[in-house]
Amino acid sequence: MPVPPPTLVQPASAPQPAAKRRRLWWHRLILGLWYRPVEVLDEARDRGAWSAAVLLTLVGGALGLLASKSFRSQWATGPLEVVWQLAGLTEAGVLVASLGLGLVTHAIARTLGGNGRLRPTVSLFIVVFWVTDLPRLALSFLLPADHPFAQAVSLTTWGFGCALAVLLIRGQHHLPTLRSVGAVAVQMLASLALLKLGPIG
Repeated sequence: MPVPPPTLVQPASAPQPAAKRRRLWWHRLILGLWYRPVEVLDEARDRGAWSAAVLLTLVGGALGLLASKSFRSQWATGPLEVVWQLAGLTEAGVLVASLGLGLVTHAIARTLGGNGRLRPTVSLFIVVFWVTDLPRLALSFLLPADHPFAQAVSLTTWGFGCALAVLLIRGQHHLPTLRSVGAVAVQMLASLALLKLGPIG
């Protein structure tokens, strides 16, 4: 009985199930941005991080409020109902402002040709913004905003935040570096003028 010639067509292998993505916990995201930012931003690509974004915004707003001398004096002398209302309004305002920064960043990136999704871009931009601002906020309890060392820390962390924001937009929206810089430039310059440097002179 003749043996049939071997076939050159191999049977199709069964498709392998896609590996399940590991959940990116907020504490890994927040801490990882400081010592392995490229890896963390790559792992966070196309993921929302709203819990971390809201947590950092509330913590940042609370630290900024507590560091204010006028708020502390009002806490010591004024009625507590007014103080709590002021704190609530401040936190709400910080949340709205942070969301606005993220939305503007996403809109500019899409205008420049990006194709990223809204939810990951906005939430991760808020995380990057407040993670890099935490050292300045912590230092504001010890030194005035116009102290040279405080301003040096503010400039350093602001520069680090700019670099992380550019990496974020480049990865989320698949934009070249120069366009990514353009997408975050206005927001980061506004934060430098309004938040990080404080009064000079």
